[in-house]
Amino acid sequence: MVSDRPKAIPFRTRDPLPTMLRLKEIKLPLDHPEAALQEVILKKLHLAAADLTRYTIFKRSYDARKKGQITLVYIVDIETPKEKALLKRFKKDPQVAITPDLTYRPVLQTPGDLPLRPIVIGTGPCGMFAGLLLAQMGLRPLLLERGKSVRDRSVDTFGFWLKKRLNPESNAQFGEGGAGTFSDGKLYSQVSDPKHYGRKVLTELVNAGASPEILYINKPHIGTYRLVKIVQNLRATIEALGGEIRFQSRVQDIDIDQGRVRGVTLENGEYLACDRVVLAIGHSARDTFEMLLDRGVYIEPKPFSIGFRIEHPQSLIDRCRFGDQAGHPRLGAADYKLVHHCQNGRSVYSFCMCPGGKVVAAASEPGRLVTNGMSEYARNESNANSAIVVGIIPEVDYPEGPLAGIALQRQLEERAFALGGGTYEAPGQLVGDFLAQRPSTAFGSVHPSYKPGVKLGDLGGSLPEYAIAAIREALPAFDKKIHGFAMADAVLTGVETRTSSPIRIKRNEHYESVNTAGLYPAGEGAGYAGGILSAGIDGIRVAEAVALSLVSDGK
Repeated sequence: MVSDRPKAIPFRTRDPLPTMLRLKEIKLPLDHPEAALQEVILKKLHLAAADLTRYTIFKRSYDARKKGQITLVYIVDIETPKEKALLKRFKKDPQVAITPDLTYRPVLQTPGDLPLRPIVIGTGPCGMFAGLLLAQMGLRPLLLERGKSVRDRSVDTFGFWLKKRLNPESNAQFGEGGAGTFSDGKLYSQVSDPKHYGRKVLTELVNAGASPEILYINKPHIGTYRLVKIVQNLRATIEALGGEIRFQSRVQDIDIDQGRVRGVTLENGEYLACDRVVLAIGHSARDTFEMLLDRGVYIEPKPFSIGFRIEHPQSLIDRCRFGDQAGHPRLGAADYKLVHHCQNGRSVYSFCMCPGGKVVAAASEPGRLVTNGMSEYARNESNANSAIVVGIIPEVDYPEGPLAGIALQRQLEERAFALGGGTYEAPGQLVGDFLAQRPSTAFGSVHPSYKPGVKLGDLGGSLPEYAIAAIREALPAFDKKIHGFAMADAVLTGVETRTSSPIRIKRNEHYESVNTAGLYPAGEGAGYAGGILSAGIDGIRVAEAVALSLVSDGK
């Protein structure tokens, strides 16, 4: 049978970039003058200034192991007409190497229109980047978002924080930009990325208006308010390339016939025929998870974590991490990463640390309360916050079925809602009182940032007993690493339950569902990412898989 679809063709190979040298481990004092970096380059490579065509900073981090003697550490890429001679001279020097080519090249380009456009469900970072890549490859995707556009969604979200009016379809979880829009905008990840997809994500964010510094600073972030405009610009790029985004278009059902996707039905009854669906629904689309399970899509439970948000004065964290150099503009607000292995076999760790940020209301269902953290670009709020969470596993803690983790989340969120008084105020407790197992009655030197507000009391019954015991053991242990972490006036706010998806929609080596052809589970909601950058990377991988499936099908 001859297909009437245009054939996918390989994307044209770009001209190779000029050879550049990479110089690593350049260490300079925190207060070094701007010219010092070039001076070190010239001295190390024995070059005259005229022989240095240009250089760019690939990465800048800092070494804070010696407080008061913090150094900046650079990796720079250098263009010079003497690169061959330098490579020969420094061939045994681990500090000098050829700069790898990080240019992203699409796997193919499809000319013309396809009778069935690929559909992307969800416009968080995974869905956005899947849609962007599909659009860049000529596939004109249709993106379906249950929530509102990012600007309208922001109005609803801030309205909830100020007036306690929750819109279940437009909040900190649902809407254009996904849950990451109301977070710190962190852009770092520990996922394996041999094809440098992360660089593609960062480059597209810069093209959409992010500061170019995210390409080179260690642990880059964008900040909540800047993300709004960037998300709008990404949408405009997708639309300019032939893609389409529909808001307030919740997918009610997926038509699966003989193990293959045939179409989707929207909440308004509209049916859209399709044979390829990217499922990028985020970790809070619980009704969609239930629908998929009812349709026979293979889903399995996945470990996640539960706990509280903790707030300290940011100045305390800065002093503990940076000493006398705290407050230096090249360092910014300090962060931390902590873990403790408890006697009861549990692990407690810090998660989603937000320097100079706020604890925010992240509920998406009426009568249930959940917290998250966010920072603006400046990270200049008075408090530091992070989640302090306990890892839990299906086999031990929720063995009742694929969606048992969701049932546990809901149970804990309902309990938190009741403890807070049933008004979306969050239950809270001072660390000193939590450790002493007594209710809190008044705030001390640390005032919580959570809106709509915090109701003090006893958090001891807000989580399972094993989690409470583990956190009580971990806080003094963390205090030994960051002096003051267990300060009596630090504030715990409950609860944090959506650290990651409690399910995994299992997929095969082609990124398709293991039992549903044409369905491509992706991102955090499907269990394959854990943050903005990793979700964007997964969106790229899945978009490529969708495009390559057209080739394998001869379309």
